[in-house]
Amino acid sequence: MTTRTGVYPGTFDPITLGHMDIIARAARLVDRLVIGVTTNPSKNPMFTLEERMEMVRREVDQLEGDVRVVSFDALLMDFAEREGASMIVRGLRAVADFEYEYQMAGMNQQLNDRIETVFLMADVSLQPIASRLVKEIAMFGGDIHKFVSPAVRDEVEARVTKIGRKGS
Repeated sequence: MTTRTGVYPGTFDPITLGHMDIIARAARLVDRLVIGVTTNPSKNPMFTLEERMEMVRREVDQLEGDVRVVSFDALLMDFAEREGASMIVRGLRAVADFEYEYQMAGMNQQLNDRIETVFLMADVSLQPIASRLVKEIAMFGGDIHKFVSPAVRDEVEARVTKIGRKGS
């Protein structure tokens, strides 16, 4: 029997309730879900790769099914191939996401047409959430409890306290 493996890549800086919604739903679609935590040179992360890996592991620990958390620093399609994935899972929030993701899916198909890209819409109540905005709200002293788990909120607030709030 063939194991259906999906890869859900991201920086997860920090992991949000929107990410968790996509992860939980994707885990029901495949036999094994690999969450690929990566670095993005164009982003300025609040947390180190190791901190993000631990955060994601803790958040997905309660999920049923075979969900693994793996770091990678390579082309997504090479990583997916190494993991034996037949699909890449991507979350969509808005039209702007779709345009970017559509272009990426096309490029990825050119790199490896054996791996499909599957788009999942985030739950309507979670669609506005973006890690970038969560960090910005926290940096200005705003309440982020609606966007992340209590444990992630505590970690973000501790980091903001360590590096200093803006506007204070």
